[in-house]
Amino acid sequence: MNSETVSNLVTTGVGSEAAPVEVDEPSSKRLRPATSDVWNFFKKLGPDKDGVERAECKGCKKVFKAGGKRYGTSTIKRHLDSCTQIKHEDIGQTIAELQLKMGSLKIDSGVARDMFDGYVVAGDKPFNMVDDRRFRNWVKYISPTLKLPSKNTVKADIVKVYKREAAKLKKILVSIPNRICLTSDLWTSSTNEGFICLTAHFVDENWKLQSKILNFCHMPPPHTGFELSSKIFTLLTEWKVDKKIFSITLDNASSNDTCVEHLKSTLDVHGSLLCGGEFFHVRCSAHILNLIVQDGMKICGDAVSKIREGIKFLRKSESRMVKFKECFEDIEGLEYTTALCLDVPTRWNSLYAMLASAIPYKKAFEMYKVKEAGFREFCPSSDEWRRTEKICDFLLPFYETTKLMSGTSYPTSNLYFLQVWQIQLILMNSLKNDEVLIRNMGEKMMIKFNKYWEEYSVVLAFGAVLDPRFKLNTLVHCYNEIDPISAKDKVELVKSKLYKLFEVYDQNSSTTVESSSQLSSNFSQATSSAIGTQLIKIVGDLMSRNQEAEVKSGKNQLDIYLSEATLFCNDAIIDVLQWWKDNHHRFPTLSLMARDLLSIPITTVASEFAFSMGSHVLNKYRSRLLSDNVEAVICTRNWIRGYDDFEEDKDQEDIAKGEGYSSGVGSNDVIDLYEDEDEN
Repeated sequence: MNSETVSNLVTTGVGSEAAPVEVDEPSSKRLRPATSDVWNFFKKLGPDKDGVERAECKGCKKVFKAGGKRYGTSTIKRHLDSCTQIKHEDIGQTIAELQLKMGSLKIDSGVARDMFDGYVVAGDKPFNMVDDRRFRNWVKYISPTLKLPSKNTVKADIVKVYKREAAKLKKILVSIPNRICLTSDLWTSSTNEGFICLTAHFVDENWKLQSKILNFCHMPPPHTGFELSSKIFTLLTEWKVDKKIFSITLDNASSNDTCVEHLKSTLDVHGSLLCGGEFFHVRCSAHILNLIVQDGMKICGDAVSKIREGIKFLRKSESRMVKFKECFEDIEGLEYTTALCLDVPTRWNSLYAMLASAIPYKKAFEMYKVKEAGFREFCPSSDEWRRTEKICDFLLPFYETTKLMSGTSYPTSNLYFLQVWQIQLILMNSLKNDEVLIRNMGEKMMIKFNKYWEEYSVVLAFGAVLDPRFKLNTLVHCYNEIDPISAKDKVELVKSKLYKLFEVYDQNSSTTVESSSQLSSNFSQATSSAIGTQLIKIVGDLMSRNQEAEVKSGKNQLDIYLSEATLFCNDAIIDVLQWWKDNHHRFPTLSLMARDLLSIPITTVASEFAFSMGSHVLNKYRSRLLSDNVEAVICTRNWIRGYDDFEEDKDQEDIAKGEGYSSGVGSNDVIDLYEDEDEN
């Protein structure tokens, strides 16, 4: 109630009963509710110790001075334009929803264009869709005042968004204290143009593992190792991260070995690599695993080929599939639940999926053989079915490992050592199997395993050591299971190289051990909600005293970490980065090294998954798109939406098409992950 209303009430002659109206004194004046749209993206924290209101961004969790007469909302409005955790289309959508609730929708052409650009990028829509007469008429009917942009304007807008997001990403890459790991691969489009994809993997300021496409650009021939290394170095220089590279993961092509040698020497000349690039090159483990299993699958026998040809026979016509499904009515307890799927010759995991989809229907195969004479030559015998089941049981761990390696949301590198160790144990046990076929497969696969993985990559072992649940004790156990005689030497080798790498970080680090008061303060902030303030102070003081005592005794951070007891945890998978985030005040230098080692990708799947995105953007129906525009669309989509958004859309497409199998890395008819020959 304002002062004018109070005055009117008093002058109407209400008398003494009007007196209670005079409660609206300045001291008891109610605060106006916050009406600005920015509060949809910020959380009010109330006044701090200095009495100034604070607000926290719901996206990046940064705290700002905001609210009141002095600060207002100008600062946090500016932050919305640069926040990497809040999507701009979400802001536009929120504004539109608020206006709808108010009953007066005023379309902002700028917001509308931003949202439309996001739709074009995320949906792989052609730029010229805005020129379609029916589309323009529909938009005009919805909003006669909205002016649709031309296809050239849409293209220019997307390029602007691309440059804006690229500037944000460059700022992030330059500002993070840790190094960056790379993956790279080549792709030939439907127009026979060569493209190179360079992807960065790093831990951001919030200790979250990120995977961002840096470039998806045209790569003219020749595609020699020297030309590839020159191109990659040029791209790294443009991003200003050429001095922050830790490793690069490439597949097993011989040209990539030449590329690594040239690139390593170039970076080492500039003093950019650690330990002279000893840990720079990481081979694609998914590629190696594929080569190992492919060798074993060559001697699977006639059972696999019969199942493959039988599924082809059934899927060739709808009438055959109908008759095949009728067989289930005659078999009690059998239902057609999983679609029969065919394999892709270059992908062994699709072969496993084909066999696994056929085994539940072996009775139906027998029944259909009676009804269809032409199917008899494709129906395996009972002995062949038995061998197929054994093959599936044998390949299941390899399939699970491939799924772990081939996902776009891959885990940190601490889990990969155990996966490779498990594979070696399975191959060793297969040599003693009663089934001759399994023994022969194991022998073939063991030869290939020893060629590439006889000595596990030291980088894989580093990841296991930096998992607080494993440390060196796990390495000792794993190596003892394989060969007790050489176990001690292998552990000492890993340990010596780990200390060698840590010394480089320790020399380059300007971080010193925090004082007792600093550690106590940090510990207090982390746990104040759980226990009392007095106990927090006591525990924090003890932690800092123990830290200082161990430092004075000559122990470094790695010594202290390895000497502590392993973390007891019932969960099979924990967020290792979260543990290092919680303990980075105790191990400032070691945690920096952990950020780099745990972000190493051991496969090139992230880069190759981008090729599935590329095949949606550039295909036989859309072949005239310039390479610069292809890069703008693919990179912008990745930076704003990530891989998961595309993977979800692709899965929905596969379901709509009735696909029975998805490889997890893209469309089967678009790319071949492992088309390179075994050249090493």
